[in-house]
Amino acid sequence: MSAVRMDGKALSAKVRGSILAETEELKKQGVTPGLAVIIVGNDPASEIYVRNKERACEQCGFYSEKYALPEETTQEELLGLIAQLNESPAISGILCQMPVPKHISEQAVIDAIDPKKDVDAFHPVNVGKIMVGNFDFVPCTPAGVMELLDEYKIDPKGKECVVVGRSNIVGKPMSMLLLHRHGTVTICHSRTQDLAEVCRRADILVVAVGKAGFITPDMVKEGAVVIDVGINRNAEGKVCGDVAPEVMEKASYMTPVPGGAGPMTITMLMKNTLKAAKLQNGIR
Repeated sequence: MSAVRMDGKALSAKVRGSILAETEELKKQGVTPGLAVIIVGNDPASEIYVRNKERACEQCGFYSEKYALPEETTQEELLGLIAQLNESPAISGILCQMPVPKHISEQAVIDAIDPKKDVDAFHPVNVGKIMVGNFDFVPCTPAGVMELLDEYKIDPKGKECVVVGRSNIVGKPMSMLLLHRHGTVTICHSRTQDLAEVCRRADILVVAVGKAGFITPDMVKEGAVVIDVGINRNAEGKVCGDVAPEVMEKASYMTPVPGGAGPMTITMLMKNTLKAAKLQNGIR
């Protein structure tokens, strides 16, 4: 048996098409979604992400602004820019690309963004809303994973769901979304005892640890759904995930890397920005 490859690229194109159609309708009402992206310093990986976000804005018919600030930008200057963007009627969503230079507090940056424009869903207000299940925005990677599960008609209800990784960006919100959909959720991390045994219980296994090939076939139940959120480079410099490719032979569904969960992340950012524009203009 070989797993069905969950094609994030195809789903991403489909979702962006529907976002573009909705944006065209909004524009008829005089509303154009606008995204401001801020990048501080020159981190090559961040620069690639920012370029991809700009391209996605074009594809979805959004207005976008990019602020590339020098490495020596002070925290005060950055927070001043965010305050301006919070007030700008042209901007529906604000995203500050992480990591920021060490002299700037990431938490201070997250806290400064108006929760109604926090399309990354990292602000404590939005994190709290995810916890209680009454949310407007969801962090983009977990949102993309849920969209993939829905596309392939995989319902977490009543299933054993194991999330490997407890980051604020993926692991924690991912577990809450699965819980809201009636999955029985276990979160694993570096101090979990007998990790392989816990993973083998999973009907749905979501992996976000940032270690190439970390999950091996012996850690996966026959017929499990495996979502690989990791993006790493192996010894040969090739892009690979947190799950060893051989797991394909054991799983029923699996996301490839690249082309699985990755393309969905930026598309969900576009979906959040569209939603922000509608909420700010009283459109449901």
